[in-house]
Amino acid sequence: MAEGTRRLRLAMQRQGRLTEGTTSLLRGIGLRFEDYRQRLLTPCRNFPLDILYGRDDDIPEYVADGTVDLGIVGRNIIVEKGAKVEELLPLNFGFCSLVVAVPNDSPVAAAEQLSGQRVATSYPHSAREYFERLGADVELVELSGSVEVAPALGIASAIIDLTATGSTLVLNDLKEIATVLESEAVLIANPRSFADPLVNQAIDRLMVRINSRLAAGRYKYITMNAPEAALPRIKEIVPGLKTPTVVPLAEAGWVAVHTVIAENDFWELIERLRDAGASGIVVMPIENLLA
Repeated sequence: MAEGTRRLRLAMQRQGRLTEGTTSLLRGIGLRFEDYRQRLLTPCRNFPLDILYGRDDDIPEYVADGTVDLGIVGRNIIVEKGAKVEELLPLNFGFCSLVVAVPNDSPVAAAEQLSGQRVATSYPHSAREYFERLGADVELVELSGSVEVAPALGIASAIIDLTATGSTLVLNDLKEIATVLESEAVLIANPRSFADPLVNQAIDRLMVRINSRLAAGRYKYITMNAPEAALPRIKEIVPGLKTPTVVPLAEAGWVAVHTVIAENDFWELIERLRDAGASGIVVMPIENLLA
């Protein structure tokens, strides 16, 4: 460890919907650590970082008060807690939405129409701010769990709850009528840690690794064989990060083309490449990408 630096601390969810994605990300950027979730803290063997396992609700506060330098948590928790933290990176997993839902047979079609009614939620801060923005005066009923059963029990006319697929709403005969906020896992930092030049150096090293992993997830590496005459058209279709790599093959008039394409455009581009004369297309995942 360089003189003057210290080990970072990063908080992650001990057990829950973000645990698997967070562990996969940290291992994917080369961090070596034992998965001792029954312990509070576990060290990385090959990076100046210690991992603290905690409840997701506690992570924003751990980061805000400086107990840890960094945290990985859902954006919905940060908003609900009102934590004073720096959001560094969205991490492209743990997608979900905080939504307003009502029974399928409810005449309510918009959140504004709930004014004067009771709304059950585990996210009172987010719900209160949302209805204040709408100018709707609702009575919030705070529940710690099983919010989706509140309308059936007569506790409330509507709910505000987190959903990833909408299946829980369907199972409880509820329909979504509005979205309060969209959420995903994010990397957050303590503002004082982020502003400290020595600590920031270690944070920057970690972010380079994470950014390379996230960039890799947006692309696929492909190779293909094609006649030389097809090269101009292929280059128009897949310019890659810069330009494709072209290697002559043993068979005269044929080349191998190596390039990178965006995952979002993958199938459309593959079809266009085949139409342009490419064959023997091989697709490979990219583990990390430093552009």
